[in-house]
Amino acid sequence: MREATTPKGTLTMRTVAMPANANPSGDIFGGWVMSQMDLAAYVASSERAGNRTVTAAVNSMAFEQPVKIGDTLCVYTSFERVGRTSMTIHVEAWVHRHQMPDRQQVTEAQFVMVAMDETGKPAIVPQQVGEA
Repeated sequence: MREATTPKGTLTMRTVAMPANANPSGDIFGGWVMSQMDLAAYVASSERAGNRTVTAAVNSMAFEQPVKIGDTLCVYTSFERVGRTSMTIHVEAWVHRHQMPDRQQVTEAQFVMVAMDETGKPAIVPQQVGEA
């Protein structure tokens, strides 16, 4: 993970980490963090594609900071690549601890999302100005 002091991308989702998402020590499960990142990738990709999207792949992620009960998890997205039917989205998860002024990066990953049509087949992603 890069040494970052500010998030890269657009704030796509914010949610509060609740006790139901934690282990007995009060640390939030990594799977819950990943699911929030997947939701943010879905929001960004489906809005961009104008269609529903599905997760095709996620690269490795390493958790650098814990998320605790009561923390606000902030998920940022940015498009790295837009292809014919798929999009690669860089997703970062940051935590805002209410007793601290600055957010801390928790993890990051690339999500590959595929646009789907109503029959369940890959759909064309409309190109925007400046895309190849």
